[in-house]
Amino acid sequence: MSEFQGGGKPSGGSSKSKRKSATGTSQESLTHKGDSRQSCASVATLRAAVYGAAVGDALGVPYEFRGRESFTCVTMDEGGTHEMPRGTFSDDTSLLLATCDSIRATGRIDVDDMQKRFRQWLYKGKYTSDGRVFDVGNTVATALDRGRGCTGEYSNGNGSLMRIAPLAFTKATDEEIESVSAITHAHSISKSACVAFVHILREVAFSRSDLLSAIENNVPADEAFEAMRNLKDMPREEVSSGGYVVDTLCAALWCALHTESYADCVLEAVNLGRDTDTTACVAGALAGVMYGYDAIPKEWIEALRGKKVIESCLFD
Repeated sequence: MSEFQGGGKPSGGSSKSKRKSATGTSQESLTHKGDSRQSCASVATLRAAVYGAAVGDALGVPYEFRGRESFTCVTMDEGGTHEMPRGTFSDDTSLLLATCDSIRATGRIDVDDMQKRFRQWLYKGKYTSDGRVFDVGNTVATALDRGRGCTGEYSNGNGSLMRIAPLAFTKATDEEIESVSAITHAHSISKSACVAFVHILREVAFSRSDLLSAIENNVPADEAFEAMRNLKDMPREEVSSGGYVVDTLCAALWCALHTESYADCVLEAVNLGRDTDTTACVAGALAGVMYGYDAIPKEWIEALRGKKVIESCLFD
């Protein structure tokens, strides 16, 4: 995960919520049990999203920070930027798994429990494939160290977006999605990006919406997200793939819109360059939902490290 180092100052604005409910650190059970959308199929879609994110992340790890057109990723590689073994996922997937594990263990959205698990990852190496923590973003480290999310406009990196996908498979309200983002990223732009992505995932997974309609239905009111309205016609050279949360969200959505398979989507995300692991992690979660677990190349699943950790964190 690359940390956002603001180029132009992102605009503020309040995060718009579509559904009103009381928020707190601990809520009633929020999984889809008993909901009309809950089925074996939706459990399978969660698994596809999580594995889709992890595989995309692992594909991108060797190339992080490299410029576009300076490399070509065609399969799962080793070494590279972080000198990690083939199939190693980064902090992106580790924090996504910690989010999943909290929901599995508590049966609800409990931000105090999530924060505890995030700290276990940072300080003890939990939710990693081999106990090693690497590629930690400054905002994430600062927020977990001081126990509250960062609110500054230049703290709008992608460190909450990369872990938010599991909430699409719960009944979490917009306020609760925002509270999960705010564990580390508490500015309105980061929170709005997380709400938008969860809604897009839900529409694609459960409402049978096509992706373009799901995107158009969930563009936040903040002008910072205006680029989301133009993704269908945006040329590749205009797609930004750095660590700013809006860039990551738009790049991941662009990749999914302009490809027709899981593999093509995540490879396109990696080959955009710069924040390769996080862009491919977010795009991979979406592509997993769109195409299903079986669409992820078997050789990539086999190469993926930490599968026992992943399986232990899934909830139903």
